[in-house]
Formats: sequence, structure tokens, C-alpha cells
Amino acid sequence: MENTLEQICLTLRDAGCTEDEIRDALRIYQSDDATSLLRQLRKCRCRRMEELHESQRRVDRLDYLIRQTQKNNLIGG
Repeated sequence: MENTLEQICLTLRDAGCTEDEIRDALRIYQSDDATSLLRQLRKCRCRRMEELHESQRRVDRLDYLIRQTQKNNLIGG
């Protein structure tokens, strides 16, 4: 079981989960409550997706500035 806990911890960390999210997921896993664990994992996934979308919005803003700059011939593209 310890090996499984380590694997879960590493996977969650690799997925970008916070230490609080990891601690909560491990606690739930140890309580053998699959329904709650799935709920927690889905919450973590949702947060990562929100972060992804925010990163995409930032990239979109930069793309806009690049296009505007090229359009206005301020800098040759």
C-alpha cells in the first residue's frame, strides 16, 4: 500500500496539484472512499483546466499584440 501511496503522490505532484490537494486525496484514498476520491480528483482536474484556460488567455493576449504590431508595421514580422 505504501508504494501505491507514493505513486499517487508523485502522479498528483506531476499533475501540478498543490500540497493541500495531494494531502486531501491521500487521506481520502486511505479512508477507502472511492466516491469521495473521485470527487477530489475531479476538483483537482477542474482547477488544472482553469489554469490551462487562463494560460491560453494570456497567450491569446500576446498573439493579439503581435498581430497588432505587425499590422501597424511597428516591427517587421
